[in-house]
Amino acid sequence: MRPIVCAVLVLGLAAMPALAASSSASSSKRPAAAATTTTPLAPGGIAPVINNYLGLDDSSSLPTPETAGSDASTISQDIFAKRDDAYGAFQRGYYLTALALALPRAEKADPAAQTLIAEIYAKGLGVAENVATASSWYALAAKNGDRMAAFELGLLYLNGDGVPKNRQRAAELFKQAADKGYPPAEYNLALMHVDGTDASPSLADAARLMKAAADAGLAEAQYDYGSMLMDGTGVAPNPQEGARQIGLAAQQGLVEAEIEYATLLYLGKGIEKDVHQAVGWYQRAANAGNPVAQDRYAKLLAVGEGVPLDLKQAAMWRALARRQGLTDPVLDKLLVSIPQDDLNTAEELARFWPSKPPTAADAAAEEAREKAAAASVSSNKLAGS
Repeated sequence: MRPIVCAVLVLGLAAMPALAASSSASSSKRPAAAATTTTPLAPGGIAPVINNYLGLDDSSSLPTPETAGSDASTISQDIFAKRDDAYGAFQRGYYLTALALALPRAEKADPAAQTLIAEIYAKGLGVAENVATASSWYALAAKNGDRMAAFELGLLYLNGDGVPKNRQRAAELFKQAADKGYPPAEYNLALMHVDGTDASPSLADAARLMKAAADAGLAEAQYDYGSMLMDGTGVAPNPQEGARQIGLAAQQGLVEAEIEYATLLYLGKGIEKDVHQAVGWYQRAANAGNPVAQDRYAKLLAVGEGVPLDLKQAAMWRALARRQGLTDPVLDKLLVSIPQDDLNTAEELARFWPSKPPTAADAAAEEAREKAAAASVSSNKLAGS
């Protein structure tokens, strides 16, 4: 999936009152995982598994997805149907040249050129950032049918940047872009239908739009649509397809999806139970810094489920999760027998993570560098006296 030019609406399914209520009410009624031939998606090689030491069950709440985003200096090729001089200059970083080439076309109501100019002013590329000016160009481009411009203008209205804050107007613009098949707009509009405040409350419309964005490869949509399929929210329950969609989002590196996919594998929910692959996905999310994944991976290490028993590593991951405010009495009990020396080493590993603690050789080399630097300063002073 190509990077999205700007951030997707700061909402996730678990943050939506309408869906959150629906999910909690139906969590105990989720269909049991049926036998399936779905092949688990593997994050890497890991070892096998036996018991449920994580204490997970089908009522485990799903994590809230982060918002999607990308480098503002990278503009989607959606701006122009084909490469041209203005777009080529933009891509090479010649923003003033791109602006000069786009202006004559923009004055002739070319929506792609108008969107390009809006991007330049919105991001302050080669010119002073001016969101109000950008909003005017986005409005012209949206009026002339550019879907990306409609979406970007919707974000400005959503946040009140350069225009008066107006969430209903934002929803209208997202719909305009979604009707033209723009995945980020489909995703945002789906979330607004779930919320039901600034768009009509409709879980069915939300599921339809979420599916469209998921089919286009948007990781956040794959994760949320998968969650809707697991719960039967706005769509018929389908745990197998739900697990597949969440797996696709996990493959794209969406950390929340990695954790949820690991949980589905661990429980055998919607997919064949495979704890050793679950361990791998928890480890991947833990390495990304997620405290929930760090805690769950630590538990598995502490009991040797799906991974070789390693109390020292388990204590390190516990320390990392604790630093982010996550404490777990169950994990504490599992680590009560760790030798004090191993615990001290684990805390030291956590302090320097993701790097390794310096060795004696590292310390000696650093001391030698400091002495050399001091000698050089002293030599320079003598030379100047």
